Amino acid sequence: MEYEICDKVFLKVSPWKGILRFGKQEKLSPRYIGPYEIIERIGPLAYRLALPAELSQIHDVFHVSMLRRYRSDPSHVIHEQEVEISEELTYMEEPAEILDRSVRKLRNKEIPMVKVRWTHHSPREALGRLKSI
Repeated sequence: MEYEICDKVFLKVSPWKGILRFGKQEKLSPRYIGPYEIIERIGPLAYRLALPAELSQIHDVFHVSMLRRYRSDPSHVIHEQEVEISEELTYMEEPAEILDRSVRKLRNKEIPMVKVRWTHHSPREALGRLKSI
């Protein structure tokens, strides 16, 4: 895989257990961080990235196997005008549309289930199981 200067890439942070571990040791730690801009091609398989100051303790040249191309998606960007943040630094999500519905039977009970696409989320993020209402 080849990249151009100014391309954005994600950086793989845990190729093996215990190596390049960033942040806290959590169960759901990210596999990739970024995106970061490529600022120089060092060789046929190595690239220098523009890393932020908090990652200054690691070397900024990486093998292509540690990189994954970032494809910009306008749905990933949430404009601050669209989200009202309260004093507690929370915001209210509102349902945008119901994607699927069903009724689940449990012995003598019926439970209505729906799959909802929320505002500021793409339909891909609604994939998964139906939730009870």
